[in-house]
Amino acid sequence: MLFTKASSSLFAKTFARRAMSTSAEAASEASSSSGLATAVGTTFVTYMTADYLSNFIQHPTQMMDYGFFNKFIGREVDQAFWGTRTEHIVGVAAALAVTDHASQNIFSKYLGRPLCFAKSPAAFVAHTFFFIFTGVLGYCAADAALNPLHEGKRMETFKSDAYSTYIGTCTAWFEPYVPGTLALAAGPAIAGTWAGSALLPATLAYSTVKGVGWYDWGDAGLSDHEKRLNGLSNE
Repeated sequence: MLFTKASSSLFAKTFARRAMSTSAEAASEASSSSGLATAVGTTFVTYMTADYLSNFIQHPTQMMDYGFFNKFIGREVDQAFWGTRTEHIVGVAAALAVTDHASQNIFSKYLGRPLCFAKSPAAFVAHTFFFIFTGVLGYCAADAALNPLHEGKRMETFKSDAYSTYIGTCTAWFEPYVPGTLALAAGPAIAGTWAGSALLPATLAYSTVKGVGWYDWGDAGLSDHEKRLNGLSNE
């Protein structure tokens, strides 16, 4: 085995906490529609924060285009929303919050108990792939259909993004293992917090899905306006 019995026990305890974070934290508690709405809202905020933080991993020295919010950080505004990092942050987080909870419910009903990595690691990894792929694909479909910048090339855009979604999702296999690894490195107290059990795994997953799927690293993957903001365009 890769770890000792003590380490395995630590993993199990941490993953038990993981099952109660983000979407899972309310899956067993939210018996009412208001409780579910609160859980989805918490997940939504977690994923928005993770997407924002992942930009610093992917583009540590580049200036990002946050659309309308650029005016508050001294950057030129091109598009207020469409085609900006803000659209991605809000749109992807909303889609993932819904698919994460829906997937948790589907797998929990199939297993006959709340989905938990410690008890059902294979099912939890399958859930991770499923909700990320369906969530990001749903966002890509909505963006291709509604974004005015894609006029005249909507299907082409969707097909390209669908393939990138498939590639990127395949890199997210490690996400459920992050809290347990953090517990071994920094202790279960830190790993059991919201930052350790929910935000960190999501931030790293965002980075690999976007980075590998869309080759969104450094100067690569920048929009035309971001290239101008970073002095990489001749316009």
